[in-house]
Amino acid sequence: MRLLPIVIALALCLCACRASSDVDRTMQGYSGDVPGASVLVLRDGVALVRKSYGMAELETRRAATPATDYRLASVTKQFTAAAILLLRREGKLGLDDSIRHWLPSLPAEDQTITLRQLLTHTSGLIDYEDLIPADRTTQLDDNDVLNLLSAEHRLYFAPGSAYRYSNSGYVLLGLAIERASGQPLPAFLKQRIFEPLGMNHTLLYQRGAGPEVAERAFGYSQEHGAWVRTDQDLTSATRGDGGVYSSIDDLAKWDAALYDNRLLDAKSREEAFTPHTPTDDPNVRYGYGWRITGDTVWHSGESIGFRNVIVRWPKQHVTVIVLSNRNEPEPYRMALEIAGPYLRSAP
Repeated sequence: MRLLPIVIALALCLCACRASSDVDRTMQGYSGDVPGASVLVLRDGVALVRKSYGMAELETRRAATPATDYRLASVTKQFTAAAILLLRREGKLGLDDSIRHWLPSLPAEDQTITLRQLLTHTSGLIDYEDLIPADRTTQLDDNDVLNLLSAEHRLYFAPGSAYRYSNSGYVLLGLAIERASGQPLPAFLKQRIFEPLGMNHTLLYQRGAGPEVAERAFGYSQEHGAWVRTDQDLTSATRGDGGVYSSIDDLAKWDAALYDNRLLDAKSREEAFTPHTPTDDPNVRYGYGWRITGDTVWHSGESIGFRNVIVRWPKQHVTVIVLSNRNEPEPYRMALEIAGPYLRSAP
C-alpha cells in the first residue's frame, strides 16, 4: 500500500513531462532567432509549464524569458474593468452612470451611454480608429480619442440595443477612472491592482511619460519573408483599451487573485465573469473585460507586433497564458491545444 502514492506521483510526473513535450512541439515555430513567446500553464495555482521561446529583441538577440514583459493589447481590458468595479465598490461611481457625467465634452447623443454598456461593448460608439484623420502622423493619446468622439454625433446603434467590440469604450472607461479616482490611470492601476498583488513588473506604459518597461519584448511582423520591427503605430499610445505590459510570471499572480477576495469581492468577480451580452460569435458572450465560452473565461489581445491570450477554466482551476511578440498567428486555438492534457488529467 505504501507504494501506491509513489506510483501515483511517478505517473503524474510522466504525464506532466509528456504534456510539456507537447507544448514544445506546439511552440516549435517560436524557437530560435525569431520573435518569441512565453507560455504558462497553471493548475491549482501551480505552474506546470513556465517556458519561453525565441527572442524578445531580435536586433540584440535578447532571448525571451518568463519575466519578459509583452504589450498585452486588449488583455488590458480586464484590468480596466477591474478598476471600474473597485471604484463602484467604494461608491465613487455607478455602473449605470452616464459616461457624460464623467466626460461632459461628449455630445448629447451619448447621454444615455452608461459605464455598464461600455464594459460590455453595447454602447454603439464609433470606433476611434475610423475617425483618425488621413494625414495624422503622430500617435493618439486618450485625450485625442476623447476629442475625436466629442466631435462625433453618430452612433452605430442605440445604446444597449446591440453588441460591437469597442476600443473607444475602454479608452473612455480609462478616462472615467481618472476622473472618479482623482489619480492618473497608470498610478491607479499600479497602486490599487499591480502593487497589492505583487505584480511589480507590470505597468501601463506611456512612451516618454513614465518609467520604461524593464524586460520589454518588442513587436515584429513578417514582411516578404523577413521579420521587421513593428512595435508601435498611431494607436499604440492609448491606455484603457490596450496599454498594459506584463509577463507570464506577473499574470500568474493576477490569475490567483481571481479566485479569492484579495482584490475583487465575490460580487464583482461574479459580475465580471457573467455572460451579459451575446457577441458577433454565437459561441461567445461578453462579461466585463472577459469573453465567456462554455466553461472558459478568456480574452485575446492583438496589437501591431503582438498576439496574446489568457484562457481560464475556473471549475478545473486550470489557466493557459500565451504571450507573443509577433503579428501572427492568433494564439487562442494554440492555448486550447496546450490545455488539453492538463484538463484531461485534472480531478
